[in-house]
Amino acid sequence: MVERIDGHTILIGLMAYPIRHSMSPTMHNNAFAKLGLNYTYLAFDITNKELPNAIEAIRTLGMRGSNISMPNKQKVIPLLDKLDPAAEMVGAVNTIVNDNGVLTGYTTDGTGFMQSLADEKLDIRGEKMTLAGAGGAGTAIAIQAALDGVKEISIFNAKDALWQQAKKNVAIINSKTQCKATLYSLEERDKFRSEIADSTIYCDATGVGMKPLQEMSLVNDPSFFRKDMIVFDTVYAPRETKLMRVAKKAGVDHIFNGLGMMLEQGAQAFKLWTGEDMPISYIRQLLFADKK
Repeated sequence: MVERIDGHTILIGLMAYPIRHSMSPTMHNNAFAKLGLNYTYLAFDITNKELPNAIEAIRTLGMRGSNISMPNKQKVIPLLDKLDPAAEMVGAVNTIVNDNGVLTGYTTDGTGFMQSLADEKLDIRGEKMTLAGAGGAGTAIAIQAALDGVKEISIFNAKDALWQQAKKNVAIINSKTQCKATLYSLEERDKFRSEIADSTIYCDATGVGMKPLQEMSLVNDPSFFRKDMIVFDTVYAPRETKLMRVAKKAGVDHIFNGLGMMLEQGAQAFKLWTGEDMPISYIRQLLFADKK
């Protein structure tokens, strides 16, 4: 790393809170080194309060851009100059590109999710999904899945600050795609069970299972799951979440954390910043071997 950094090194950031658990710096810096690119990627603890100054720093410091994660994916939008059409539709941003002071927001979470399933030779097009969460990742996953041909999505969310976003997601999916979306409250436990039972895939796109909620899961009863379904937790730290342990007890065939999704969304961000393809096979082998 020290040998690569000089007076011409270009900075890329990651702005979120909490963020010190992130594998993104290791992933991107190894990819830069592998391709001989003079970039470096650093993580910054940034909450909503610090976000406006942090985004302005991208321009001030001449950074190439930044990744954006919780809790900033929606709050960042008014601070940007432009949005990619997908980010505008999703209403969330996880990647910023700085072109000579013009900041454009993109979302790569949804396509990263779908590609991570394709990497495992799994195809959920034409199938039903039950999805928990309507934050930045949940919104991107829901809309991209609908665009890619998932037949039906049951979205569950608490009646909290994201409830209106969840309603908006359902309206967008039903009006702009061929997918049928329905919104339910997470308090409707019987409906939550029945919708999961009727689905090919259950995806948790909330922060439940990640520190400081690592001993929690929205599903604690293994009987919610079938052996022949997919259980996907977008959390990847810890490697095995409480949800994954519950799914394992149920004997579920396909259980995933968010590592694959993180890799694929990162690869798309990498391309936006550098114009180069991330050496995905190298990074997968280096970081993720035997770590599902």
